[in-house]
Amino acid sequence: MVYCSNCGEKIADDAYFCPKCGTKTPIGKASKAAYPADELRDAFYQVGIELERAFNIAAHETHQAILKARENMQQKPASTQGTVVCSSCGTKNVSGAVFCNNCGAKVASAEESHGSTWKNECK
Repeated sequence: MVYCSNCGEKIADDAYFCPKCGTKTPIGKASKAAYPADELRDAFYQVGIELERAFNIAAHETHQAILKARENMQQKPASTQGTVVCSSCGTKNVSGAVFCNNCGAKVASAEESHGSTWKNECK
């Protein structure tokens, strides 16, 4: 029977750690036994590295998407963006609007009106 060098607790001869205070025994030191906290710390470190990689990729892709959106917005002149006229009140709304910004009535967007015309022509 061996005693812990830290707290004096009796320890089994083949124990790597003291069951009372967790101090590594001489056998534990010789076998280079790792503390459970060491393994957990290493796992968190690896997770941190993977998260950093993921966030860097996401930041790069977001930046590229913003640049592409700016480029697309600059290529389309305002006159070609079009408007949608509300059939209830006659207010002009931005292209793609679903509801009128003046009266709140549902308006047909440019895509819907083209799609419904095309569908009607095909029938």
